[in-house]
Amino acid sequence: MKKIALLLMMGLVVLPVCAEEYLDDYTEYAEYDVIETSANNKRYETYLGLRVHKNESLALKYDIHSGRNSTIREDNFGIGVVIGNRLSNHVMVEFETAYTGIEKNKRGRGFDFDIWANMFNVYFFQEYADAIAPYAGVGIGFASIWGDVDTVIGNMSDSVFDLSYQAMIGVNFALNNRVDLNLGIKYQYYGEVEHNLNGSEFAVTDVDATEFYFGAAYKFGL
Repeated sequence: MKKIALLLMMGLVVLPVCAEEYLDDYTEYAEYDVIETSANNKRYETYLGLRVHKNESLALKYDIHSGRNSTIREDNFGIGVVIGNRLSNHVMVEFETAYTGIEKNKRGRGFDFDIWANMFNVYFFQEYADAIAPYAGVGIGFASIWGDVDTVIGNMSDSVFDLSYQAMIGVNFALNNRVDLNLGIKYQYYGEVEHNLNGSEFAVTDVDATEFYFGAAYKFGL
């Protein structure tokens, strides 16, 4: 644009007779070009999306006080909803609420855990060709965990509202101005559940997961 402006100014000096007509034609073209470019490349910074998690290793680290420890791992799925906003060309923030769970028997014990996490995430990304954006992110929030452990000496049903954190890397693909697809992998620590039996603490279970996820998001203009 600077070169065009310079040429235009030189033309006004060298060709004063044709300056007015030339300027009118150029202005009309420039206004049309700006309107068309704006319509075609409008960015929508706020998005609402659905995300599916594939838990490659949802782990329950079951620790009996003065007893034997166990690690229970299970592959399963979770689902979540996200809403976020692009703050700048390199930073994005997001609220994520997601559910996952695990149900498995091991060594005569039955484990049934339900987990609902609410996270505030921050992403740092670099976009290429207005379509592909690799990113890294961190998140912190709280998880509600309902844990039921059935043993030969009794059943323990406990729940907790605990601090949760996560780290993730992935790639975002912009299909068009409105729809994005997202692929990534993350590690999340959900929290720790204390199990009480006969009025005293019998064991604790740490819950964490390594997860692949796939999502789609719709962008709008807030």
